[in-house]
Amino acid sequence: MRKRYPLAILFIFAFLSATLAQPVKSISGLTGIIKTKGGDPLPFAAIAVKGTEIGTISNEEGKYQLDLKPGYYEIVFQYLGFKTGMKAVTIENKMETFDVTMEEQAVNLGEVRIGSKEEDPAYTIMRRAIAKSRYHFLQVESYTAKAYSKSSFVITDLPMEFLYKKELKAIEKESNFKKGVPILNESVSEVTFRQPNSYKQRVIAARNSQDKNFADANAYFLTSFYQPEVVKAVSPLSPRAFTYYKFEYLGAFRENGIEVNKIKVVPRSYGEGVYKGIIHIIEGEWRIYSLDLQTVNTGFNIDIKQVYSPVQNVWMPINQQFHVQGGIYGLKGKGDLVISQTFSKLKVNPAFQPDIVVLDSKKEKEEVKRVKLSNREIKSGKLEEMVSKQKEFSAKNLRKMMKEYEKQDLKAKEEKGEDVDLNFTRNDSTSVDPLASRRTTAFWDSIRTVPLTIAELKSYTRLDSIVVIQQGTKQQKDSLKVAGPDSTRKVNNKGGSGFIGDLFTGHTFRLGKKSPWRLEYVSPLWGMQVNTVEGLVLNGGGFKLNYRKGAQTKKTPDELRISTSGVKYSSGRQPGTLSINGLTRYSFARNKLMATGGVDYGWKRNMINVTAGQTVSQFSSEHPMNPILNSLTTLFLEQNFMKIYQKNFARIDFKTDRSNEHFELKASVEYADRSALQNVTNPNRYQWIDWKKREFTSNVPFNQELADESGNVTPEMQPHQALAIGLSASYKPWQKYKIRKGKTTFYDDDSPKLSVNYRKGISGAFGSDVDYDFVQVGIAHGFETGVRSKLSYKIAAGAFLNDNVVQFPDFQHFAGNQFFFQYGDPVGTFRMLDYYRYSTSKQFVEVHVLSELRKFLLTQITWFRVMGIKENFFAHYLATPDSNNYGELGYGLDVGIRFPFRIEVANSFEGFKYKHTVFRIGTTMNFSFGKK
Repeated sequence: MRKRYPLAILFIFAFLSATLAQPVKSISGLTGIIKTKGGDPLPFAAIAVKGTEIGTISNEEGKYQLDLKPGYYEIVFQYLGFKTGMKAVTIENKMETFDVTMEEQAVNLGEVRIGSKEEDPAYTIMRRAIAKSRYHFLQVESYTAKAYSKSSFVITDLPMEFLYKKELKAIEKESNFKKGVPILNESVSEVTFRQPNSYKQRVIAARNSQDKNFADANAYFLTSFYQPEVVKAVSPLSPRAFTYYKFEYLGAFRENGIEVNKIKVVPRSYGEGVYKGIIHIIEGEWRIYSLDLQTVNTGFNIDIKQVYSPVQNVWMPINQQFHVQGGIYGLKGKGDLVISQTFSKLKVNPAFQPDIVVLDSKKEKEEVKRVKLSNREIKSGKLEEMVSKQKEFSAKNLRKMMKEYEKQDLKAKEEKGEDVDLNFTRNDSTSVDPLASRRTTAFWDSIRTVPLTIAELKSYTRLDSIVVIQQGTKQQKDSLKVAGPDSTRKVNNKGGSGFIGDLFTGHTFRLGKKSPWRLEYVSPLWGMQVNTVEGLVLNGGGFKLNYRKGAQTKKTPDELRISTSGVKYSSGRQPGTLSINGLTRYSFARNKLMATGGVDYGWKRNMINVTAGQTVSQFSSEHPMNPILNSLTTLFLEQNFMKIYQKNFARIDFKTDRSNEHFELKASVEYADRSALQNVTNPNRYQWIDWKKREFTSNVPFNQELADESGNVTPEMQPHQALAIGLSASYKPWQKYKIRKGKTTFYDDDSPKLSVNYRKGISGAFGSDVDYDFVQVGIAHGFETGVRSKLSYKIAAGAFLNDNVVQFPDFQHFAGNQFFFQYGDPVGTFRMLDYYRYSTSKQFVEVHVLSELRKFLLTQITWFRVMGIKENFFAHYLATPDSNNYGELGYGLDVGIRFPFRIEVANSFEGFKYKHTVFRIGTTMNFSFGKK
């Protein structure tokens, strides 16, 4: 063996000699550290090569690197609040080192004097900038940009970490997650923009410190403060800015021949929905030079910084930084997103001339009168013609011109059959190169524009170590499988709960690999409930057979599309769906098994549903009391709110299945044999807690209109048959929409919703005992009244035009509530109305108003606004022949910092006299439970 060592050494020496003899790719450019005079590093400073599309930013340690071919260059260094620096260098065939020391920007107040009655000059600057904000936003028709983005998130604190130390150690072994270690994600993309809202991103490379093979593309956050809102907060350049901000002039400085104004943004009341900080505005052009603004969102502090640079005489954001810091119930962390972008193929709209002058009506009254345009001139003219005739415009005229330009542009696109979006919602799409996650370290070193910090390098090194260990462990396991005595044993790695578990939880079966059919077994335990009529109930046991025409096909990685709402795989259109189901309901107290079956068929944008069978139903078709909640109140609170009856029925429903459609239509026909049900003989056996001052109520709902002469008892519903038809339609007259590839989609915006409903009970047909005609009209609307403030209302009125025979299930019922937990529609639900007390077969009017306020009483305190708490006032009114002008007034707090949660106090009134006060705990979400 010893004789082989010299040969091995000679072999290694020969290999190294051959390798070193190969030509090495030379790297040339500029590298160094950017710091202050005090020696502190300046993180994320912008570095650009003048006259080219080359640029980068420094990392958190202030280090930067520019890869440049040999030649002469002028390098520009920019950092918010510091003087712009420039360095002329001649690059040879090597990497040059140049450390930059930047000086703080000296601001000169000049001759400005602000007296006690004089207006701060910041206001005239901001009025001009606000008037021209839409002008700047629309000025660029299209561009292509290369964007490098890096996001980093660090968990800094874990609540009660000692309770799950073992679990954390296991996670650390399997992944790269560890408290204090940054979770990194880098991506390099080619971005193509086209007005008004199209952003296409092609990810060339993506790297994640948690998974070596996962290409997680960072979202393209081109955040424009020329828009009215940014990150759900009002921009200082919004037309509404003066309502929410005060501005202070801090001075100006000159740089590279331009004068820049430094403006302090002061919110009138800080909290969610507004910013504070500094914005720099270029004098004369009234563009953004740079900004550093902070806001809060549900308790998280968000800091946004932007640095702009001229590209073809248009100032574009070349450097963006987002810093987020906060916590969720003890879990704390901080995150950063940095975007460096260089623009090319930038196309400017010729109608937007850069040299127009904006006049301030408060400072230049005479000049404004001289150049004033009438509304008729603005509406009849074209922007390009108007700016060619005159260069001076009042701020008011310019805003109107922008609105008219957008109207004309949208109309022209619609006439040409092009895509149109009246809501100007961003249309983002992202494609990921199949090789994006497979790029080598050498590739990243050549393409990355920002050097990694020491902590970030450690994070990637840690991931590589984990991958090597896992691969070694896998190889060991594989060898054991081959050589071990149990190597022939089959192991089930599919997971799942097995056959016995599926009996309790349900299971879905695929009927063939490529078959469009799916068979779903529904466990009866999922609908298990308790009530005083049926005792213990197993509801829902049965099956669902689903057919979906056009099976979904998985797309390749390069076809991955990411929208603003998340990651989605595009799939072929599925024009037809079919569902067949059969479900059972078994009552232990009645010893009765009931069953229903149905068929659902959907095509294009329509849905038809046919159901039949025997079941129980609440008297209100809206099912006001959830059976699960009723089970809890029955067992623990000795309160049975749900009132039910039995029916044998056959029903057909039709509806337009159009998401956010401006017009909706529903129709139904039902034949039912109805009969009343009574509580079991001894309902007290279903109480787990005996409340001395309570007892279970009858299953016959109390109704004032049907009460006997004493006014205390409602007679039981008699068995009867009912054939009824129903029609309902709703319309949103001013709903915004978008047209894409010839397809129109409507937004769920703040357009009023008008509705009309008609129900008819048909007498005599198939033995039907009902005879009535009911008509209802309504309007619902919700609109913003300020930052995080909204006013919503619902008004409805209706009457039975014919009330010859109206059975109780056909009465008009109202959205009542007697439970301490408030759920459902927060606008249209009464907080303490008896579910059936004022149901009517005559006429009614109901009014609901909900005002959500960002700042009123408690929210005068900044802490409440920072934490995202809102105050609410609500009012409800009901007028029927027997309701005695029932009303409710209440106050609530949205206190859910991370999830929707509301605390309310409500007062009821009858005859405009106070009756009761209750407290409610509920959700701000509008959700409902299944209806039959």
